[in-house]
Amino acid sequence: MRLWRKGCIVALFLTAPILGFSASCTTQGEMTPQDRSTLASQGERLSIAILQQDMGTLQSALLPSLSSEWENIRSAVEQAAPLVKGGSVQLRNLYLLDASTLSAQADTQFFCSSANGSLTVTINMRSLPPGRYALILADAPGATLAGQIGIILAWDTTSGPVAGWRLGGVSVRQGNFDGHDGVWYWTRARDLQIPVDFLSSPNLEKLSQEQTQIKGAPINAFPYTLASGDRNWKIDSVRLDATLRQPDLAVTYESVGASDPAVARTEAMAVLSALLKAQPGLRQNFHGMWAYASINGKVTPVIELPMAQIP
Repeated sequence: MRLWRKGCIVALFLTAPILGFSASCTTQGEMTPQDRSTLASQGERLSIAILQQDMGTLQSALLPSLSSEWENIRSAVEQAAPLVKGGSVQLRNLYLLDASTLSAQADTQFFCSSANGSLTVTINMRSLPPGRYALILADAPGATLAGQIGIILAWDTTSGPVAGWRLGGVSVRQGNFDGHDGVWYWTRARDLQIPVDFLSSPNLEKLSQEQTQIKGAPINAFPYTLASGDRNWKIDSVRLDATLRQPDLAVTYESVGASDPAVARTEAMAVLSALLKAQPGLRQNFHGMWAYASINGKVTPVIELPMAQIP
């Protein structure tokens, strides 16, 4: 999930080392009734504005310090229109994030645990200034593409005498691919024992915990080494890629670093072909594949092909 804030992209991940630990998270079940009601009301109002493409409501709610980012947010909302078309708003999760004790802007990590401690969601924010924030997750049931909405709110004390929650970022992603939601793809990926990393399921927290408990879990397959003829290919990751709004797989592999585009394409084709031969079940379960070459830590897209065009 990527959210615009202060000219940077704030990324929400489940895992990754990060700096800055002077922060706390309160889940909706542990919030005061007033906080829960306020965030739910604001989240529903802004989510409806996204569904209705109500730019006036969204712009009026924008954090003043983000006024220069309005066009980026507008563009993100406009691009989200087909993802939520025909849907309604259903709030899923509310998180209250307190980073007011930070001494300076920093990459910050929030641990959000359920009341009984059985589930923990980790939220990572890049270059976060000290302050109070909220994350609202909502779904658009009824929409053909089952859009999933993420909204960041920031507590603003600069807009007049009364402090309040203001819009800090918006992200909308597709939740349904080729008639299936993230749970279906998670199940298929687990059955195929191929490493897949994505954040598209409404049951995000449960699935994340489940993955760590699977014996021989797919995530433990990294790096995944394939042999093809006299070559060995090392795959660093395989994840769901919805760039084309199709259930594609993005494959990141360690490249030899060829500068010739034709040679790089040939290498990418060989990697994808080797993966499909090792995991033939992928052909009938996904639309196509993207190849990403990793060279000394730098990842570059090389090619995208439907399954039928990969030998």
